[in-house]
Amino acid sequence: MAAYYNEIDPFAAQWLRNLIAGGHIAPGDVDERSIQDVHPDDLKPYTQCHFFAGIGVWSLALRRAGWPDDRPVWTGSCPCQPFSEGGSQLGFADERHLWPAWHHLISERKPDVIFGEQVASKAGLAWLDLVQADMEGAGYACAAFDICSAGVGAPHLRQRLWIVANSNRTGRHRKPKLDKQSKGRKSASWRGDADRCSLSPWARAIPMEGADGSWRLLEPGIKPLADGDTERSGRLRAYGNAINAEAATQFIAAYLDQ
Repeated sequence: MAAYYNEIDPFAAQWLRNLIAGGHIAPGDVDERSIQDVHPDDLKPYTQCHFFAGIGVWSLALRRAGWPDDRPVWTGSCPCQPFSEGGSQLGFADERHLWPAWHHLISERKPDVIFGEQVASKAGLAWLDLVQADMEGAGYACAAFDICSAGVGAPHLRQRLWIVANSNRTGRHRKPKLDKQSKGRKSASWRGDADRCSLSPWARAIPMEGADGSWRLLEPGIKPLADGDTERSGRLRAYGNAINAEAATQFIAAYLDQ
């Protein structure tokens, strides 16, 4: 069955389509509507659902951790701007606080396993309180861990809350043991490779628009956007909600080890 990707930014949405076509992430459909316009019944055909999908790193991490494309799961990295210390700090009053919309879909569709991520600021912890209360009210066991990107080899801090929720129907309530060595991981480690700047090699396959209006993937080996190519600096916006691939992979792998 196909995967579902929800992403409102047109450039990131096209990036997702190109990555799907290239076989880098689970095959599926990209929906550019706001999550607020998505009806629970729209999601019936899909095994995996990725909200606030960005450039598909959750799907990549699932594969790298050994999670099959046909195993059900939902993921989402709700917008961090309302809760980031570098933003306007409007918190729950910010129109980009979209957890209520995602919570509605979760409550209606009741996926067995959900992975999420949010900024680990003081306001982010308040957001987590709401999420855990809502998830427990919907019949889920929910756990969160505070992990920085530097802890998995990236050259920057990027402190984030990593969240997993299990439906009580699954009977799996234990927290992931993050200090346990992952077993049987299919991914290759790239710790300490600063050139990749917390994104995996697949992110080098950058979608570019040609003069004829068509889209293509750049040739393998091109330097990632993080190298600072000024001619393409505007395209960095697609990295805005790109989670750390290695941290996500290890988090999922730890869950699978239980």
